[in-house]
Amino acid sequence: MSEPYDVLIIGGGPGGYVAAIRAAQLGLKTAVVEREHLGGICLNWGCIPTKALLRSAEIYHYAQHARDFGLVIEGKVGFDPAAVVKRSRNVSGQLNSGVGFLLKKNKVDVIWGEAKISKVGEVTVAASQKQPMQPQHPTPKGILPPGTYRAKNIVIATGARPRVLPGLEPDGKLIWTYFEAMVPPAFPKSLIVLGSGAIGVEFASFYNTLGSEVTLIEVLPRILPVEDAEIAAHAHKRFEKQGIRILTSTKAVKVEKSADGVAVTVADEKGATRTLSAERMISAVGVQGNIENLGLEQIGVKTDRGIIAVDGMGRTNIAGIYAIGDVAGPPMLAHKAEHEGVICVEAIKGLHPHAMDKLMIPGCTYCNPQIASVGLTEEKAKAAGFTLKVGRFPFIGNGKAIALGEPDGLVKTIFDAKTGKLLGAHMVGAEVTELIQGFVVAMNCETTEAELINSIFPHPTLSETMHESVLDAYGRVIHT
Repeated sequence: MSEPYDVLIIGGGPGGYVAAIRAAQLGLKTAVVEREHLGGICLNWGCIPTKALLRSAEIYHYAQHARDFGLVIEGKVGFDPAAVVKRSRNVSGQLNSGVGFLLKKNKVDVIWGEAKISKVGEVTVAASQKQPMQPQHPTPKGILPPGTYRAKNIVIATGARPRVLPGLEPDGKLIWTYFEAMVPPAFPKSLIVLGSGAIGVEFASFYNTLGSEVTLIEVLPRILPVEDAEIAAHAHKRFEKQGIRILTSTKAVKVEKSADGVAVTVADEKGATRTLSAERMISAVGVQGNIENLGLEQIGVKTDRGIIAVDGMGRTNIAGIYAIGDVAGPPMLAHKAEHEGVICVEAIKGLHPHAMDKLMIPGCTYCNPQIASVGLTEEKAKAAGFTLKVGRFPFIGNGKAIALGEPDGLVKTIFDAKTGKLLGAHMVGAEVTELIQGFVVAMNCETTEAELINSIFPHPTLSETMHESVLDAYGRVIHT
């Protein structure tokens, strides 16, 4: 048997492949085991292809409103559903191939199959039972076959799958997960979306823009429950103005299927029930980590409510076994997995990386309007005992936003009144998923209001709303 790998990573998604590349950069002999396609859910069925779909919807929206910009488009504006989906899949395929190239460039071995930790330091790989997610991008050549492989350190990065509620199980035809929602054979005239987290509102926004009659159902009192309440309320109003029907404090209790679609019985907070009908339903009630069939129980790896228990370096309770990404707990985001992967392998190498600070992880939702945030919400900051200074600035006061035809938006900043520390930043509006990184950098650099107030923001830009929000928190706002 050949020399053991220094690092063997189970899963080739964002966390896994980034960890592998960083390990190789550090001179560690590295391999990745993957059972479906490199890039994982994010690249193949999540982050990337959904953004391609949303971009098509965005352009369609602007084309419908061309006269608002002084433009004339002759004839009726339409779209080709098959072409929209094909573009999304092609974008995904291009990046899928790119991950394979990066691993090869960095001399990372790729082993194709289903991995199980047979004992500490050893992984058995069987032929994959999974069907390829993208037949046009078959298993790459030059990979290693199933077999038994040894490794000094094993990193679990197996990602997550859609969560399923009893009695509301997706069937791939009438009840979709995000897999089916991204490759519809035809666009439904009516759609019920169950769950108003990032996945739910992105699909609600996409299908609504392309003409579906959308109903969004949320069991909690408000949509976007992890976001700041003020930002979520702003988004709620925008969604309703666009024609999305929103039902909060509402639970789906039964789904009946027919030749025409689905009939969903829902109950409100008082227990009153009614039935909603639609051609299709999307179940977007969260995701759960893929921790089954990995041999964790046999070797004694501790798990807690469906996730693998780890410390700030990705270490489990068993020496030589690590976990990163979705299986290591929320937030279940690709960029969090990537950063965890880097921290983990740097710790394996003997470096001294900083542990993950989850308050520094930005969250982005790519609906219309976009939503982005980092740090504490106002509610959580108050609950933590901080005395606050809160600033707000609306997009209607920003020249660039008005010129873009995007005057509806809000930036909110939250500071510790005693120290000036930036505790959180929350945004809703055009391109805020690009703007949020400015506040992420500021928080990582331990910036206070003084540095932000004295920073020069270019004019005219949307980023000026960030500056004005900070100024507002300290009674110095200029443009309102």
